[in-house]
Amino acid sequence: MHNGGFWSSTGTDAMTAPITLVLFDMEGVLTHYDRAARADHLAETTGRSAEQVRHAIWGSGLEARADAGEIGDDEYLQELGHLLGCHVDRADWLASRRASITPNTETLALAAKLAGRHSIAILTNNCRLVTDHIAYLNPPVAQLFGQHIYPSAAFGATKPNAQAYLGCIGQLGCRAAHTLFIDDTEANVQGAVDAGLLGYRFVCADALAEELARRRMI
Repeated sequence: MHNGGFWSSTGTDAMTAPITLVLFDMEGVLTHYDRAARADHLAETTGRSAEQVRHAIWGSGLEARADAGEIGDDEYLQELGHLLGCHVDRADWLASRRASITPNTETLALAAKLAGRHSIAILTNNCRLVTDHIAYLNPPVAQLFGQHIYPSAAFGATKPNAQAYLGCIGQLGCRAAHTLFIDDTEANVQGAVDAGLLGYRFVCADALAEELARRRMI
């Protein structure tokens, strides 16, 4: 079990790797994610129960298919409406998604410091609805990362599939060995390492700050 720390695909000290890109997960790292708040908000909007919403989004596998790019945004909303037996408006879906997001100001401050010396970007397991509307959903993240916020759906696979990481860094024109990936989920960090990236499992902003400072990245 890893309680935070750098993982190297080669087993050598990551200090030796010239990191040019820091690739962040979004939810659980840069933001706090409240799934219950999202379900409750959409339940109130649609007149369905929170349990019905949870099943339609996650229990049915619909969200996973959208995150993997297997279906587009319009089809996703149509299928969600079918599962709930009602029309789900895009604006209502976005409002429920916004209700689930609280920016992690401490981690965002670290990312801003990193941006002075490294390229920064986001790879998040989400459909395009999230990243296309990130300025509404999460203004601080949108302001800091600009256009460099990528949904897994754009690469036809979700983390921890190697295709997600390699597709993203390929889009950015970066090399795996020079990319540090930060995620709060151990499986996703391991997936990045297996794909040739450096990995760090996020536990808290303080621990990340200490490690980045020790390695003179900030």
